[in-house]
Amino acid sequence: MPTEIEVLLSRLIGGDVTASAEVLDRARIDDSPRLLVAAALVAEAPQPYLARAETSAVSTRDRQLVSIAIAHLNDNTDLLDALARDHLADHPDSVLASWIAAQHPRQPERHQP
Repeated sequence: MPTEIEVLLSRLIGGDVTASAEVLDRARIDDSPRLLVAAALVAEAPQPYLARAETSAVSTRDRQLVSIAIAHLNDNTDLLDALARDHLADHPDSVLASWIAAQHPRQPERHQP
């Protein structure tokens, strides 16, 4: 049975327009690293949420997710790709990591003539 946070994150990822506000509201009182990462992604000022997520992340999985979010927010495409691939190789069920990677704008590949 999914937890309340998993349901909320699924709603956010699925495009529920009310989910962003609920994520930010819940993140004020909850230290779940995944919730805090999601809050950082939808907040105007992500840094406080990322700092709390880093502090709360005790598992390798959660620490990797925080690093993925930081790479995304810092617009570090190469690092984001590498981190997301490594994370998803170990945790293919990490929908949040997949969603973060998919949200990142990609530069079109240039082919040499």
